[in-house]
Amino acid sequence: MAGSLIYSAAPYHIISYGILLGTTTFQSFVAGIVAFRTLPRPQFAQLQQATFPIYFSMQTALPVILALTLPAERTAISMIPSSISGVLDPINRFRVLAPLFTMFVTAAANLAYIGPATTKCMKDRKHQETRDGKKSYDPPPHSKEMQALNQQFSRLHGASSLVNLISLIATMWYGFYLADRIS
Repeated sequence: MAGSLIYSAAPYHIISYGILLGTTTFQSFVAGIVAFRTLPRPQFAQLQQATFPIYFSMQTALPVILALTLPAERTAISMIPSSISGVLDPINRFRVLAPLFTMFVTAAANLAYIGPATTKCMKDRKHQETRDGKKSYDPPPHSKEMQALNQQFSRLHGASSLVNLISLIATMWYGFYLADRIS
């Protein structure tokens, strides 16, 4: 029995889900907060710039792996297929496709657009700090250019945090589907 389980998609599916939920929760509520409180701001920014592409890549790839490894499901009257066919099955559109798609799109947005735009804004602020002779986080007054960059950074950071939260909610929503399958 254990040997046949190695060839089943089910363990890979549940392990991928656990990694996704665990990394999202840890990065959002532990690692980021501890790093912000512990590290000087320049080192914190460097850590985030190095960590986020990996984090967002994992968040983007794992919903795809979940879709590919979705196990078949036997219902009282039929069999829901596995993998992408099962994800796209009409019965699974709300409980499987919607959360997996939401997880993928939010992570891809952070990976491809919001994250790089935030990093660029941080670099622009660093250059503006040199021109102004003052840190972006020093007390006001700031130059108009720095005020605009600080506002842009706040919007980007807020957008990234919001889509990350949406991704976490979608991940938990999918967890309820998995729990229902187990019970």
